[in-house]
Amino acid sequence: MPSALPLVPIAFAVAWTILLGLIGALVTDIGPWYRGLVKPTWQPPDWLFGPVWTTIFICAAIAFYLTWQHPDATTRTRTLLITVWLANAVLNVVWSFLFFRLRRPDWSLLEIAPLWLSIIGMLWLASTAGRAAWLLVPYLAWVSFAAVLNATIVRLNGPFRG
Repeated sequence: MPSALPLVPIAFAVAWTILLGLIGALVTDIGPWYRGLVKPTWQPPDWLFGPVWTTIFICAAIAFYLTWQHPDATTRTRTLLITVWLANAVLNVVWSFLFFRLRRPDWSLLEIAPLWLSIIGMLWLASTAGRAAWLLVPYLAWVSFAAVLNATIVRLNGPFRG
């Protein structure tokens, strides 16, 4: 049965998207340190990251809403849904903080594993709502790509010190 209060999942999904984008932008410092890193030739241009993340967050918000509203969604599913999306948001921000603020790409590389697992959890939950999981495939693909990029940056620039 669909939620009696459709505004709850909409409000959560919109807040998750906006807050994650804003906090991520606040902790991401594309300054001299970042520009000075040796990066692989295949790294996308810096301007592409914003639109990609915006698209990913919107798709994830829609997947959240569709999963919440699915007729088979139980209170347990919805509680787990909120928990996993919040955990993912924290892990996403922590990655940016480690990489850009602490200037520790080596630590952020280690943090990608739990971030990636949180996306798998999101996919698993969204799969209960049929096609909603497909909206999260770009997120998984992008973070997988980011892991390879992060590992390459660590290899080209390490070791890092605090």
